[in-house]
Amino acid sequence: MSQNNQNISSGNLSGAKKSFLQENEKSIIFIVVGIIVLILLYLGYQKLYLAPRAEKAVSQMYQAENYAIIDSLQKKAIDGDGSFPGFKEIAEEYSNTKSANVANAYLGGLYLKQKNFKEAIKYLEQYSETGSAILDPLVIGLLGDAYSEEKIYDKAANFYKQAADKSSNVYTTPLFLKKLGLVYEELQDYKNAETTYQRIRDEFPESNESTTIDGFIARVQAKQ
Repeated sequence: MSQNNQNISSGNLSGAKKSFLQENEKSIIFIVVGIIVLILLYLGYQKLYLAPRAEKAVSQMYQAENYAIIDSLQKKAIDGDGSFPGFKEIAEEYSNTKSANVANAYLGGLYLKQKNFKEAIKYLEQYSETGSAILDPLVIGLLGDAYSEEKIYDKAANFYKQAADKSSNVYTTPLFLKKLGLVYEELQDYKNAETTYQRIRDEFPESNESTTIDGFIARVQAKQ
C-alpha cells in the first residue's frame, strides 16, 4: 500500500472515530447523567425515607418486646394495644428496616409458641439473615421446629442442618444437631441420626446435650 493510500485510510479511520463520538456524544451524556441521578435518588431514599422510618420503628418496638416476654400479654405483642403497634404492624408498616426484620423473627416465635405453625412459617420465612451468630441460626432452627410440628420432616431436617452449620458454637449447634437427629429418627434414617448424635459427643462434649447423648446413640444403633 502506498504512503498516500495509508494516509487516506488513516484519515478515514480518524474521521470515523470522530463521527462515532459525535453521533453518540448526546447518548453518552444522557447515560452518565442518568447514573448520577439514580445514585442521588438512592442516597436520598436511604437518608430521607428509610432512615427516619427505621428510627421510628425502633422507638415503637420496645413496648411490643415488653409484652412478648409475658405470656398473658403476647396477643398485644402481636397485634398492639391501641397506643403502641404490635410486631405485625411493625413488620408491615416499616418493611425494609431492621426492626421489621426482627419483628418477623418475634412473630414466628410467638406463633410457634401458640401452635399456629402456618403463621409461624409465614413470618420466619420473611426474616432476612443479619450475620448474627446467634439470631440467624435460631430463626432457621425455629423454621425447623415449625415444619417438624407440621410433620414435614424432610424440610425440618433441612432447616435443622442449616441452623447447626450456620454458626459453630456450644449454644445453638448441639441444640439443633440433637433436633436434627430426632427428625432423622422420624424419617427412619438411623445411620444419619447416629452420625449426628456422634457429632454432639465428639465436637461439643461440654454442651448440655452431650450429657445424655450416649443413650440416643445406643437407641439408633439398636435399630440399624
